[in-house]
Amino acid sequence: MIDTAALKRDWLANPRAEILAGIVVALALIPEAIGFSIIAGVDPRVGLYASITIAIVIAFTGGRPGMISAATAAVAVVVVPLVRDHGVEYLFAATILMGIFQAIAALLRLDLLMQFVSRSVITGFVNALAILIFMAQLPQLIDVPWMTYPLVAGALAIIYLLPRVTTAIPSPLVAIIVLGCITIGLDMDVNTVSDMGELPEGLPFFVMPDVPLTWETFTIIAPYSATMAAVGLLESLLTAQIVDDMTHTTSNKRRESAGQGAANIITAFFGGMGGCAMIGQSVINVTSGGRGRLSTFTAGLTLLILLWLLGPLVGQIPMAALVAIMIMVSIGTFSWNSIPNLQKHPWQSSVVMVTTVVVVVATHNLALGVLAGVLLSGIFFTQKVMGMFSVSRHREGDTAVYTATGQIFFASVDRFTEALGPESTQPDPASHVVIDVSSAHFWDISAIDALDKVVERMRRNGRSVEVTGLNTASADLVDRFALTDKTGVEIGLAPHP
Repeated sequence: MIDTAALKRDWLANPRAEILAGIVVALALIPEAIGFSIIAGVDPRVGLYASITIAIVIAFTGGRPGMISAATAAVAVVVVPLVRDHGVEYLFAATILMGIFQAIAALLRLDLLMQFVSRSVITGFVNALAILIFMAQLPQLIDVPWMTYPLVAGALAIIYLLPRVTTAIPSPLVAIIVLGCITIGLDMDVNTVSDMGELPEGLPFFVMPDVPLTWETFTIIAPYSATMAAVGLLESLLTAQIVDDMTHTTSNKRRESAGQGAANIITAFFGGMGGCAMIGQSVINVTSGGRGRLSTFTAGLTLLILLWLLGPLVGQIPMAALVAIMIMVSIGTFSWNSIPNLQKHPWQSSVVMVTTVVVVVATHNLALGVLAGVLLSGIFFTQKVMGMFSVSRHREGDTAVYTATGQIFFASVDRFTEALGPESTQPDPASHVVIDVSSAHFWDISAIDALDKVVERMRRNGRSVEVTGLNTASADLVDRFALTDKTGVEIGLAPHP
């Protein structure tokens, strides 16, 4: 049954703004797709065809309306050795397997792992991408004709000042048209899109990858496919979260994972390389008025039409206009509040954010940066939870009562066993010991093993031991994994607070 409400929201809410935003994105995709093809060591057509097919397919299959997916540098850098050693046909086969892995990831709900990515990591990811986007424009600003600089400045002026007069047409599109007319009309000697690489002639067509269907082929492409799938999903899901924040809406991350898989499988059959979501183009789309699937579809369709019918004209677009747009994207993407927040936020959060930025910028590997940030976040969180643990002791007649408070897990078990040291070493040793854990929680088998050791050690030294106050979840772990007592014997069972 067709969901008419979703159809209107995602496709027909604001067709004019969606179409214009898609046109702007299509023009911005061309030089980047060519550049990513060069990085991967393949013909520019491979990146351009990928951008066309991925954008069109993801418009229907994706879970984040308004987000742009196409050929990306994150995936391109992964396949360089594969293309160099085995050729472009193996790249197509690897892209198909990449899509299959992503579909499997959707079935396994691996998108839920995004819950472990902290806000500090996302902020660092955003800032690092903004820096990389700006750095990618530097080759077009160094050792270029002097007219480039006033053209870039003029384009930026149009981009930022025109919205104060009218928002009827996206200002980046106006900048492209104005600069194109100036440079073509005056025959200026400036870098153009055609200088990035030869634009393809004709349409992409269906073709099967020319590789042997053998186990050897699988062993060659599988490691690359797995890496491409992981990097692609990571960047796509993080970008989806950023677009969620920009539009104050939610998205279906599981559908997005499956949609990325479908888009990559299809693009490989049309001569394209693997891709994923693009934060730069997604920001362009959203800031230009694109919120639904129509803008994403328009971007892919417009790119197809531009290359098919208007290739020579598109090739004359000055790079200065596109550089200005990407500078606008980098400025808009960077989280400027994160700079003063370095002093306001906890130092651990600031360290995570800065580490993510430094690793991404230094390696140009988004996955490594996010991994470093997530690991640091986990370490700091573990230290914080460890600090919430304590044990106190007091006497009640002939009984020594140890009261444990906080979380007992693998990182705090050493403190737990030390705090409940041999009773015989106390100044006033008691013959009977009560371990009260009503204000504590046992999280894993390491914690249960620590409790076993404490009870066994005290009994070995001649003390009678009673453990009281276990909540339901902790008691269940004791029943399943304890080697000494089980609940209901000597260990009292209390309801979960």
